[in-house]
Amino acid sequence: MSPAEEERSLPFPERWPRASKFALSACAAAVAELVTFPLDLTKTRLQIQGEAAVRRDGAGPAVPYRGMLRTAAGIAQEEGVRKLWQGATPAVYRHIVYTGVRMVTYEHLRDSVLGRAEGESFPLWKAVIGGVSAGAIGQFFASPTDLVKVQMQMEGKRKLEGKPLRFRGMHHAFLKILSEGGVRGLWAGWVPNVQRAALVNMGDLTTYDTVKHFLLLNTPLVDNSVTHSVSSACSGLVAAVLGTPADVVKTRIMNQPRDKQGRGLLYKSSMDCLIQTVQGEGFMSLYKGFTPTWMRMAPWSLVFWLTYEQIRRLCGVTSF
Repeated sequence: MSPAEEERSLPFPERWPRASKFALSACAAAVAELVTFPLDLTKTRLQIQGEAAVRRDGAGPAVPYRGMLRTAAGIAQEEGVRKLWQGATPAVYRHIVYTGVRMVTYEHLRDSVLGRAEGESFPLWKAVIGGVSAGAIGQFFASPTDLVKVQMQMEGKRKLEGKPLRFRGMHHAFLKILSEGGVRGLWAGWVPNVQRAALVNMGDLTTYDTVKHFLLLNTPLVDNSVTHSVSSACSGLVAAVLGTPADVVKTRIMNQPRDKQGRGLLYKSSMDCLIQTVQGEGFMSLYKGFTPTWMRMAPWSLVFWLTYEQIRRLCGVTSF
């Protein structure tokens, strides 16, 4: 058998390891996203609620603050239960790109660039570099889909406020953003988006990888669902603590109105948004939506990592 024929006879995961890992991580992410999406919608609404810059700009009246449960219940009662999944399609598209890129990038950096040896401890600083880099790269590529998702999640609120709807659907939203702001408009808010993703992945990827291999090397636990569950619980909490402030800034920048050149009318930059938010609403406003963020990240991490590890095993790919 010639080398070419021998290569063609190999299973797909061995012939195309990175493409296989991309596809498997994208599938696991889609499942996790659909299961936990209502919490993401609730978190986004909470982060916009009481926005000081909007009140000062005269764009909207002051509304009484509603917590996580009342916000979620309000969406279901006032807009319909199905609206809890409004924006889910671009969210799934976003995770196909974002999660696929970040997972493949992290494993490549960890195994080929940073040089982790099998069965040995991996220095935390190297894991941090890998997690931050993978998150930033993945989010940059996925930023347009994230922008569409955030703006579509606000459509139900606009309808209740008597404002005209901006989009008829995901593709219309994409085309409208492109026509109004050009290609650069699709990357509106990409800086805080990438900053948030870097912090979240420092919490998610770095924590999961570090905790999992610490448990395997230093405890009687083996590479099974129990170890994956403990590791994912730790990663979800750390990711929420690190990522919520940047997520608030990212959401507000993406949701702000823009002029014909695609420039924001409320905030000049992510730093300006950060300063205005803290000055107008206090430091803890940076943690608006923390509870649903954490409550979403915890089950998201659990569903994603358990699904991802199992389908890797079923497809003959080594454990993460």
